[in-house]
Amino acid sequence: MENRRKAFFFTIYCPFLNVDGMAIFPFVLVKSKNPPGVLLNHERIHLAQQIELFILPFYCWYLLAYCWNRFKGQNHHQAYRNIIFEKEAYENDENLQYLTNRKNWDFLKYR
Repeated sequence: MENRRKAFFFTIYCPFLNVDGMAIFPFVLVKSKNPPGVLLNHERIHLAQQIELFILPFYCWYLLAYCWNRFKGQNHHQAYRNIIFEKEAYENDENLQYLTNRKNWDFLKYR
């Protein structure tokens, strides 16, 4: 049951996006009509994180982490990649079975 909850999402084609994909619960916005499985998996990991944090706190934490990283002198790319949510998603996006075995709050391992 839990894995089904994590897999639930709607994909929306948005050719005007400045990025390849973006997860805004319960949607995954994608720039391409046929996004690769790795991209969808990456965004599904973010959806699982959002569910665990009851949506809004995820976005607050994400934004604060990005701002903190920028404050520490990291450029945009470094600040983005050093957010713990992104660390978990990038490290596991090629493992298409990751969400099947992922435990709640696993993103905390990436602090």
